[in-house]
Amino acid sequence: MIREKRFEHIISSLKNTGTVTYSGMSNDLSVSEDTIRRDIDYLHENGLLSKVRGGAISRNKNPLSFQDRTDFHSTEKEIIGMKVQSLLKTGMSVFMDGGTTVCAVAECLPSNTSLRVITNNIALVPLLAQFRSIEVIVLGGNYDRDTQTNTGARTCDEAAEFVVDLYLMGTCAISKDFGITSAIREDGAVKKAMLKGSKTVAVLSNSKKIGTNEPFVVCDLNRISVLITELPSDHPKLDELRFKNLKII
Repeated sequence: MIREKRFEHIISSLKNTGTVTYSGMSNDLSVSEDTIRRDIDYLHENGLLSKVRGGAISRNKNPLSFQDRTDFHSTEKEIIGMKVQSLLKTGMSVFMDGGTTVCAVAECLPSNTSLRVITNNIALVPLLAQFRSIEVIVLGGNYDRDTQTNTGARTCDEAAEFVVDLYLMGTCAISKDFGITSAIREDGAVKKAMLKGSKTVAVLSNSKKIGTNEPFVVCDLNRISVLITELPSDHPKLDELRFKNLKII
């Protein structure tokens, strides 16, 4: 059976029962459990189910889903900020660029967070200053009062001096046709400079920015590792961004 038909059967079974197992799907589809495991891994990465020990459950039955916490973290930015926590590991070096969503990430960090953060976001600095185990490196450049960020050639040159584990990118627009785009040329240039030294790139985008584009190209979707939005990861609005080698959280 071709892979797409297996996907269809797995998702259909989840809708009916809420749970599937490797062994059950293996028997249903007459393929190996390893094949089903790979299929479930792929569907999990694309936000269509939640992988659990021995199989998978539907997203709306996942007790650890961030969407279940919306009564406590009701704003879009807070939900995104909470979702980011799963990506952060002790001792990481992290690029964090401009925008209020990036600041919301800082407001959600546990008090014992230990990171090195390199940023051009001046509004972020006092938020991170509260954390004794976060080293903050501020990139120089020309201060933009409207965005509260440093930009320009100096910012880009200094960003190019680093290799980081993770880049948390605030986003102006994201679409399947144009990838990530920026409303401000200088902001786009800083993003490009940060991209060059980033091992993993996580884009932070609220749902209003999905399917939109701005004038200045930042990068194609294939340069992004993770997309984080406030939406449930199986939401139909995210369908156009699935199956792009992009993990959706």
